[in-house]
Amino acid sequence: MAGTSIEFAPLLPWMLIAALGAVALLVSGAGFYARARGSLWRSIAFAALIATLLNPSLVNEQREPLRDVAVVVVDESASQRIGDRPERTAAALEKIRAEADTLRATLDLRVIHVGKEGLDSENQGTRLMDPLRRALSDVPERRVAGAILLTDGQVHDALPNPEAGTLPRPLHVLLTGQRDEVDRRLVIVKAPTFGIVGKQMQMTIRIEDNTAAPEPAATLRIRRDGGDDIVVSAPVGEENTLEFTLDHAGHTVFELAVDAIPDELTEINNRAVVSINGVRDRLRVLLVSGEPHEGERTWRNLLKSDPSVDLVHFTILRPPEKQDGTPIDELSLISFPTRELFEVKLAEFDLVILDRYRRRGVLPSIYLQNIVDYVAAGGALLEAAGPSFAGPFSIYRTPLGAVLPGEPTGDVITRGYRPATTRIGLRHPVTANLPGGVRTIGPDATSGEGNWGRWFRQVDVAVKRGQVLMDGANGRPLLILDRYGKGRVAQVNSDHIWLWARGFEGGGPQAELLRRVSHWLMKEPELEENDLRAAVRGDALEITRRNIDDESRPVEVTGPDGATATVPMERTGDGVFTGSLPVSENGLYRVSDGTAVFMAAVGALNPLEFSDVLASPEPLTPTVEATGSAIRWLADGVPNLRLVAPERDTSGRNWIGLVANGDYIVTGLTTLPLLPALLVLLLALGATAIAWRREGD
Repeated sequence: MAGTSIEFAPLLPWMLIAALGAVALLVSGAGFYARARGSLWRSIAFAALIATLLNPSLVNEQREPLRDVAVVVVDESASQRIGDRPERTAAALEKIRAEADTLRATLDLRVIHVGKEGLDSENQGTRLMDPLRRALSDVPERRVAGAILLTDGQVHDALPNPEAGTLPRPLHVLLTGQRDEVDRRLVIVKAPTFGIVGKQMQMTIRIEDNTAAPEPAATLRIRRDGGDDIVVSAPVGEENTLEFTLDHAGHTVFELAVDAIPDELTEINNRAVVSINGVRDRLRVLLVSGEPHEGERTWRNLLKSDPSVDLVHFTILRPPEKQDGTPIDELSLISFPTRELFEVKLAEFDLVILDRYRRRGVLPSIYLQNIVDYVAAGGALLEAAGPSFAGPFSIYRTPLGAVLPGEPTGDVITRGYRPATTRIGLRHPVTANLPGGVRTIGPDATSGEGNWGRWFRQVDVAVKRGQVLMDGANGRPLLILDRYGKGRVAQVNSDHIWLWARGFEGGGPQAELLRRVSHWLMKEPELEENDLRAAVRGDALEITRRNIDDESRPVEVTGPDGATATVPMERTGDGVFTGSLPVSENGLYRVSDGTAVFMAAVGALNPLEFSDVLASPEPLTPTVEATGSAIRWLADGVPNLRLVAPERDTSGRNWIGLVANGDYIVTGLTTLPLLPALLVLLLALGATAIAWRREGD
């Protein structure tokens, strides 16, 4: 390929040549105006001199043509896998490639596949514009032939008002969906990310239906933490507010699903998931000490040191049977509000602690029965037993005996012993791995003794039910945990935990132990003895199961697409089993061992990708208009591909065009002067001589 042109290499600056030309033009014009003889030849001499100063040359270039570059962006996002879209995309790409092959002498076609989300991808939806810009970042603008997008139109990085120069021209869009698609979707309009346990909360949803005559209402199913479905009727096309209350700290997962409609495009956006982190407000604890003793301050200091605890503490200093003539209004600074605490406001407390309390006539049996009802309804009770628990005035001989898991035998052991963790206690999160504990047990032993300080008193009890996590003197039960109705009960059969607080013989983990017991009573998820957890690490779902019975059972995992898989579990510790399942799809995974259920989210809970799956030209219409391009539906057929000259139309009825820029690089150059110096000099002198002679005639 060759190209010829005339180029100038002026011998003087352009401004000076222009000035000389103006003078010559003025002199020649004056001569012609005066009709002086020789004016024509004088003008020819001036022109020859000016042409000599311009130094023109004939340049012959050897050119190597450069191929134009076009990009095809293939949308591989999740919404592109719906219906017949994958087949239409593949067919269109095959035809474009085949037609581009016939033009490969002048066109370089680049194909990039984008939009396929990984497990750790952010919830950004379908993004095609940034990859398109990167694909053309190494191509000069004069070589860009255009771009073609194979997509359903739901592109989330398309600008509503794009600037014409920021994207290649033309930028054609080939839509992979159909015009008459029907879909229903569930939209979470507003939902909290966290909430206070026990407080009423709200979330707002909307059911959208693009059918010509949508139903006025739809069936909405709500599942909470993998439990049973709650079925309600929700209006279609209107916002609907759902009210709920969190009943425990930690994450609460709500799964919402609406029934499908006939011929629906996909049911994947008929579901939504909301995860709300429950936090407790200030924990309200009622501590009733039956009498002053050394350990009373331990309880009070522990609870008062926690800023999240709102403590109400009463100590019974004088029993009613003591008669010494002291006036009633001088017995205490304030009266013991028994009715207000144990009848009116009992349900407002998160935990009730009875510390060495005994029957003294202060609390009537009806109030003790209220505590029983409080526990059965979901409350928490901690009994710290003193010597009186073994005597005739034991609270076990009241209605509270129904909820306490240990029955006193009447014996009080008064000798030194070191508290030890039982075999079950080694597996229970309340007592497992307590600071300072030493596991000196063999496979056939029943407990492990810690290197903690000794206690010197213990109330002997017979265990009726519950789990013994710690034992003491002679292997007798020291710490018992139990469930009663919807609530929980803990029983500590000694009042000497204060020795650990004082650091006697090195002390012990009294603060951590009492914290764990209190939090287990208040149903903190991380302290559940039979627990199931799952988390994504890399490309695998790591499952951890804690089982107090130390029994290995496989778990069943249900993926976002409804497929189930059984995962074997391997024992990795006391009552701890782990397993792993490779995962490749974002969404919500339901993990179940037959009893416990855990919902694990991989990626975004409600991906932006599925917020609207209907194929639509609207998101890309401003971009197409700004670049002078076309939008075509592949359902109408794949348009033909053409090359068009710059500034010509780039689309027609059944075709789309790419620009043929005709760019090149110069590989060789030949220069030939057009005005040889000798020839010009002879021409100028001859014209001057003729002009002089004509003027002399």
